Amino acid sequence: MSRQQSLTSSLGTPTWEVAHLFPDQGRWTETEFFELHSNRMVELADGYLEILPMPTWLHQLMVDYLADLLKQSLRGKTVGKVLQAPLPIRLFVDTIREPDVMYFAPGSEPANPRSYPTKVDLAMEVVSEGTEARRRDYEDKRRGYARAGVTEYWIVDPDDRKIVVLVLQNGTHQTHGEFAIGDKATGLLILELKIDVAEIMKLGDPAR
Repeated sequence: MSRQQSLTSSLGTPTWEVAHLFPDQGRWTETEFFELHSNRMVELADGYLEILPMPTWLHQLMVDYLADLLKQSLRGKTVGKVLQAPLPIRLFVDTIREPDVMYFAPGSEPANPRSYPTKVDLAMEVVSEGTEARRRDYEDKRRGYARAGVTEYWIVDPDDRKIVVLVLQNGTHQTHGEFAIGDKATGLLILELKIDVAEIMKLGDPAR
């Protein structure tokens, strides 16, 4: 069935006419991605558009907490830049991700400050609710970040109450450690960075 012959919408069905205005899955270009990205939370993976869940209050609290600790660990040193999403990173052709928290070592920043970076040295993701979000963070992004040469990838999991730290070895991300309540998560890239798992997970406790 061609795009011209495809379904029209009716009450209770998707608005197919709007869908017809956009490329088919697997055929999205970076230009088309950035045009849509202006008003939706989306990422591009191998030409496929992925609509991301809106972040919750807890998600953003954890992102803020992680960014603050990462900045504190670099205080007094001229060793790069810490930023938070939204900031599109072009990992490779037709794949654009936005880590929740990202660290750029010196030399990784874009030459033109009005453009987008193509290299990130440490990426952190706070896992959103839902099986699709978990699969994306634990599997898809793990492969993509490794392929892009991201030195460390930290997965902060509020549901399992743990932090997984992955380090790049021979082109793949290997588990450096799985840190639970009572542990302090650490990596190899920034030795001063230590995250108390119990403290960050407290952010998800009901208000008293």
